[in-house]
Amino acid sequence: MDRRNLLPIGQFSQASGLSITALRHYDASGALVPAFVDPVSGYRYFRRDQVRTAQSIRALRQLDIPVEEVRRLLGGGEEELAAALRAHLRAAERRLEVQRSVVHSLLSRLTEGAGMTHRVTVRQGTAERILVRGATLDNSDLHAFLRAAYQEMYEVAGRGPLAFTGPAFVRFHGVCDDENETLVEACLPFWEDGAQPTDLPEGMTVRDLPESTLACTTVEGTAAAYPQILGAYDAVADWITDHGFSFAGPVRLVYRRWTGTPDHPDNHLEIAWPIDEPAGD
Repeated sequence: MDRRNLLPIGQFSQASGLSITALRHYDASGALVPAFVDPVSGYRYFRRDQVRTAQSIRALRQLDIPVEEVRRLLGGGEEELAAALRAHLRAAERRLEVQRSVVHSLLSRLTEGAGMTHRVTVRQGTAERILVRGATLDNSDLHAFLRAAYQEMYEVAGRGPLAFTGPAFVRFHGVCDDENETLVEACLPFWEDGAQPTDLPEGMTVRDLPESTLACTTVEGTAAAYPQILGAYDAVADWITDHGFSFAGPVRLVYRRWTGTPDHPDNHLEIAWPIDEPAGD
């Protein structure tokens, strides 16, 4: 073995910016395998052209990309690596947007209180018959699911044709954000005494919702986009708990006016949470 083109692990560590311990770890994981290992001493040697690979590994790990993913990316081509980096950047910008919104929401609570930002009212919800399409997902898949679900439901409604009795709405059975999945139901209310849907696609059902009392607030424009809208959910939840009511079902997102674009200034949405009367003493 001609070692003139090789760097011992100590020098390679200095050139790459990776510690000797890290280099041993990346060797064991297969992410950066030495060009030569002395069979007697076990000392590791690396080719000089491996320095750039090691520097790339250091940069990728600084982005919190797991070692196994680093190994896979470096084993692919430059186009795959570039695409992965762009996707990582978009995700990082998304996380920053969420964090910025959360900080602003907390600051608003400290200075104004949630009730000053979102006025909560109570209204009576009528019994409704609805078309329902559900899926378990997180926020990253929410918009695409709802777009496809409503397109399919409006096609079914048009064959009736069904007579709509109110705006479309979504029911969330739990937290739906970038870290949590929950059952999400796209709902389309129609007149129960009129035409009824037939030949429903698999996964689409008809359901009857009873009358309910709803604690509500409205959001418009950019305030109706995620993650800004989370503050509205919190405001309604705070109002319900502060006034001694019980949560009586999944929270609803009602499309009072919807352009199809999440952050459009003309959007007008309503957060409506079913509640029960305050418990007695």
